Amino acid sequence: MFVEEVTKWYKINKRDLPWRDTKNAYIIWLSEIILQQTRVEQGLPYFHKFLERYKSVTEFADASEDEILKLWQGLGYYSRARNMHATAKIIKNEHNGVFPCNYETLLKLKGVGEYTAAAISSFSANEKHAVVDGNVYRLLSRYFGIETAIDSTIGKKEFKKLAYELLEQAEPFLYNQAVMEFGAIQCKPSSPNCANCPLRLNCYAYQHEMVDKLPVKDKRTKVKERFFNYLVVKDGTKVLLNKRIAKDIWQNMYDFPLIETAERLTESELIQSSHFEKFKKNTKLYIKSVSDEKKHVLSHQIIYARFWEIRMENTLLDEFNGVFWVNEDEIDQYAVPKIVDNYLKKF
Repeated sequence: MFVEEVTKWYKINKRDLPWRDTKNAYIIWLSEIILQQTRVEQGLPYFHKFLERYKSVTEFADASEDEILKLWQGLGYYSRARNMHATAKIIKNEHNGVFPCNYETLLKLKGVGEYTAAAISSFSANEKHAVVDGNVYRLLSRYFGIETAIDSTIGKKEFKKLAYELLEQAEPFLYNQAVMEFGAIQCKPSSPNCANCPLRLNCYAYQHEMVDKLPVKDKRTKVKERFFNYLVVKDGTKVLLNKRIAKDIWQNMYDFPLIETAERLTESELIQSSHFEKFKKNTKLYIKSVSDEKKHVLSHQIIYARFWEIRMENTLLDEFNGVFWVNEDEIDQYAVPKIVDNYLKKF
């Protein structure tokens, strides 16, 4: 009943998405990674940009990381892009440029977990592996009335077992697409379309008025607050950039020299800080202006950033502490975080 109704609904209501018309594992991989934690409407333009630029996984592997990060700019979760580049190189060097379709082989690739391996293997080779993403958790929890927390070890095993039992009754390629799509646009997290749902008569959550209570989550993510003081140092038409090499957010992307603090600083507090003293060395600097505070929300942290425009009275060293000079009109060649990009648009 469940499998039949979901599949029937899908054939009528599915969205026309380009990766659904191919068995090409490379194209499917591109779509799956880009759409991780990303809405289709936001991810679709990036999918088209990447596929147009890199028509094969070998072309992807041959690109520079800077180029890939620049193309990814604005999409967030930049570790996905770095993992994709690493995976592309592995496939070029160890698989002769042929993207694998086998579930077990896919699991060995960087950034590919059980869900992504199941999606690629079932969509490209019709392998019988069940996809279990957030949409599927929500749909199964509501329909079958499962109150086990989806983020618990027991819950993950219970949902996976059920997903594979349902898959036994179905065509993997078709059903996996259907169950994900149903959760995405019919059984949505908030305001699901229960009134016009073909499953409502047998849906536990609908019948017991628990739609807004399922699925259950045990853990709450602790959100960390960080305070970024960006130093926008200019010398004529040149500005200092910084490459983020530490294993932190936005790794290998570019921003301005940064002083991170545990709390907000006033101008006098910033100037008197040891970090500022270390930064300016023997050069005479002064603060010309400061931006309003910008808030940037990430999955596990919130960034509060201010951009301090710095002027100099004598020449600064060409390079030090990982920063370097670029002409203002060349900044757009570098991959920068969204919060910096928004500032630069008003620069």
